[in-house]
Amino acid sequence: MTMMRAVEVGALAPDLAGLSIVEKPIPVPGPGEVLVRIEAAALGFPDLLMTEGLYQAKPPVPFVPGMEASGTVAAVGEGAGFAVGDEVIVGGLTGAVQQYAVYPAAAVSPKPARLSFGQAAGLRAAYLTAYVSLVRCGRAEPGDWLLVHGAAGGVGLAAVDMARALGLRVIAVASSEDKLARVRDLFAPDHAILGPTGFREQVLEITGGKGVQIVYDPVGGDVFDESTRCIAFGGRLLVVGFASGRIPEVRANIPLIKGFSVVGVRAGEFGRKFPELGRENVAAIMKMAEEGTITPTVHREVPLDDFRDAYGAMRDRSVVGRTIILPHA
Repeated sequence: MTMMRAVEVGALAPDLAGLSIVEKPIPVPGPGEVLVRIEAAALGFPDLLMTEGLYQAKPPVPFVPGMEASGTVAAVGEGAGFAVGDEVIVGGLTGAVQQYAVYPAAAVSPKPARLSFGQAAGLRAAYLTAYVSLVRCGRAEPGDWLLVHGAAGGVGLAAVDMARALGLRVIAVASSEDKLARVRDLFAPDHAILGPTGFREQVLEITGGKGVQIVYDPVGGDVFDESTRCIAFGGRLLVVGFASGRIPEVRANIPLIKGFSVVGVRAGEFGRKFPELGRENVAAIMKMAEEGTITPTVHREVPLDDFRDAYGAMRDRSVVGRTIILPHA
């Protein structure tokens, strides 16, 4: 077989109008590269934003979407350090939603044996974001109160899972009772409250009026605004994303008077700026996955032909965890 199928963004357009399935030649790995047979590709909200050119990173069109996947090594270039048949996790800005993809060896990690391909596909980006947010940027300590917004989404659910492993006290916020019930069933946060707004008084009551040490915010907009009113003195408000669609602003006197910090989180860029710490971050989440202290949640697995349903579920905010595309199904 010399050809493969892939989802391609041929134009930036709303409502997935620019996406289609195309046939492409299977690529050949060069020195230091690995060809991976993609068994499972995980979709995240950035993948949806990129189809309309709304994400901060804007790959040139046309491109194959998908930031992370898992699969089996099909071929290796000289010096790549992997063998044909190895089960691996791969990551990059694009390229996952296709049957085969080439990655530099540095973007390839062994798949934790206890995880399925679907679970493994959803591990790297979401949990790396959670780890960098909580450990590197949030300086979390056991016993800290953590407020997680969008707790039923991919990065939010990963943060709840990671926080429990780190010994934090978690207040999870989700937009519906069904989603809250699912979060409770999966990871048993200390408290689960209905949002996305109207949470301030509940948070203050739960924390005895002190507020939370850390806010994990992939939502932005009104959620960010209200979070500034229930964060503790000396707290860290972590800016993870803007799923609400509105990029919020804060007047400088508010963090000054309330004594908190607003910290931007870019997990991938953190690793590029600080390569040694970046390797430590990846090693830490892989170790936690191997030991079973964290487990990615798969919402649904769909074949490549149903990619529109998978993207549409993200757009409709009906996903709890990660939606997985199976390119060979």
